[in-house]
Amino acid sequence: MGEPARTDKVSVTIPSDLAAELRARAGRGNVSAYVTDALVRQLEHDRLGDLLAELAEQHGPVTEEELAQARAEWPGR
Repeated sequence: MGEPARTDKVSVTIPSDLAAELRARAGRGNVSAYVTDALVRQLEHDRLGDLLAELAEQHGPVTEEELAQARAEWPGR
Protein backbone atom coordinates (compact mmCIF):
# COMPACT_ATOMS: atom_id res chain seq x y z
CA MET A 1 0.00 0.00 0.00
CA GLY A 2 1.21 3.49 -0.80
CA GLU A 3 1.21 6.52 1.41
CA PRO A 4 -2.07 8.34 1.84
CA ALA A 5 -2.50 11.40 -0.34
CA ARG A 6 -1.59 14.70 1.27
CA THR A 7 -4.57 16.94 1.80
CA ASP A 8 -5.16 20.65 2.30
CA LYS A 9 -8.18 22.18 3.95
CA VAL A 10 -9.89 24.90 1.90
CA SER A 11 -12.97 26.99 2.48
CA VAL A 12 -15.52 27.74 -0.22
CA THR A 13 -18.69 29.77 -0.24
CA ILE A 14 -21.63 28.32 -2.15
CA PRO A 15 -25.33 29.12 -2.27
CA SER A 16 -27.31 27.61 0.62
CA ASP A 17 -29.60 25.57 -1.61
CA LEU A 18 -26.58 24.04 -3.37
CA ALA A 19 -24.97 23.24 0.00
CA ALA A 20 -28.17 21.55 1.17
CA GLU A 21 -28.36 19.41 -1.96
CA LEU A 22 -24.66 18.55 -1.63
CA ARG A 23 -25.14 17.38 1.95
CA ALA A 24 -28.26 15.42 1.00
CA ARG A 25 -26.48 13.63 -1.86
CA ALA A 26 -23.10 13.11 -0.23
CA GLY A 27 -24.05 12.76 3.40
CA ARG A 28 -22.40 14.99 5.98
CA GLY A 29 -19.40 12.71 6.44
CA ASN A 30 -18.72 12.37 2.72
CA VAL A 31 -18.89 15.97 1.47
CA SER A 32 -15.11 16.28 1.01
CA ALA A 33 -14.91 13.08 -1.05
CA TYR A 34 -17.91 14.12 -3.16
CA VAL A 35 -16.44 17.56 -3.86
CA THR A 36 -12.99 16.09 -4.55
CA ASP A 37 -14.47 13.71 -7.15
CA ALA A 38 -16.34 16.60 -8.79
CA LEU A 39 -13.18 18.73 -8.89
CA VAL A 40 -11.17 15.90 -10.42
CA ARG A 41 -13.77 15.52 -13.19
CA GLN A 42 -13.89 19.28 -13.81
CA LEU A 43 -10.10 19.57 -13.98
CA GLU A 44 -9.96 16.66 -16.45
CA HIS A 45 -12.60 18.44 -18.53
CA ASP A 46 -10.65 21.72 -18.38
CA ARG A 47 -7.40 20.02 -19.41
CA LEU A 48 -9.17 18.33 -22.32
CA GLY A 49 -10.47 21.74 -23.42
CA ASP A 50 -6.94 23.13 -23.20
CA LEU A 51 -5.66 20.27 -25.37
CA LEU A 52 -8.40 20.79 -27.95
CA ALA A 53 -7.61 24.51 -28.12
CA GLU A 54 -3.90 23.76 -28.54
CA LEU A 55 -4.59 21.22 -31.29
CA ALA A 56 -6.90 23.65 -33.10
CA GLU A 57 -4.20 26.31 -32.89
CA GLN A 58 -1.56 23.96 -34.28
CA HIS A 59 -3.66 22.16 -36.90
CA GLY A 60 -6.64 24.40 -37.52
CA PRO A 61 -10.25 23.76 -36.62
CA VAL A 62 -11.92 20.44 -37.27
CA THR A 63 -13.78 20.58 -40.58
CA GLU A 64 -17.36 19.42 -41.13
CA GLU A 65 -16.00 16.63 -43.36
CA GLU A 66 -13.71 15.41 -40.58
CA LEU A 67 -16.62 15.47 -38.12
CA ALA A 68 -18.79 13.51 -40.51
CA GLN A 69 -16.06 10.92 -41.00
CA ALA A 70 -15.53 10.57 -37.25
CA ARG A 71 -19.27 10.18 -36.65
CA ALA A 72 -19.47 7.51 -39.38
CA GLU A 73 -16.62 5.57 -37.75
CA TRP A 74 -18.15 5.96 -34.27
CA PRO A 75 -21.83 5.10 -34.61
CA GLY A 76 -24.05 6.03 -31.70
CA ARG A 77 -21.96 9.07 -30.79
